[in-house]
Amino acid sequence: MSKRSAISFTRRGPDNITEELIAVLSSKASFEFKPLFEVMLLNLRERNAASGGQEMLRLRAYEKLQGLVNQGAVHREVTGTTKKYKGVAARIAVLRTEMKALRAACNQRARAKAAAAAN
Repeated sequence: MSKRSAISFTRRGPDNITEELIAVLSSKASFEFKPLFEVMLLNLRERNAASGGQEMLRLRAYEKLQGLVNQGAVHREVTGTTKKYKGVAARIAVLRTEMKALRAACNQRARAKAAAAAN
C-alpha cells in the first residue's frame, strides 16, 4: 500500500495582477488589451511585483481580465476584430474594497508571523 503524501493548504497572498487590472480599469477610459497590459506591466514593475516571463504574465493577465468580464466588473465591446475593455464603476468599486481588505489581512498575518518568529 502506498503512503499518501501530506497535502496542506496554504493561504495565498493578494493577487497583484487583479489588483493592477482593477486599478487601471477604474479610470473612465476604455482599453484594448495590449495598451492595458503595457500600463499594468509598468505598474507591476514599479511595485517590483512582476514575476515570471512577460508572455506568461500576459497570459495570466488575459485570464484574469476574462474572469472580470464574466463577473460583470468589466464591459467588453467588440467592433470587428477590436475588443475594448472598460470597467463597470459600481462593481469595480466593490472589488477594489475587497482587494484592499484582503491585502490588509495578508499584511496583518505577515506582521503577526514576523513578530512570532522574533520572539
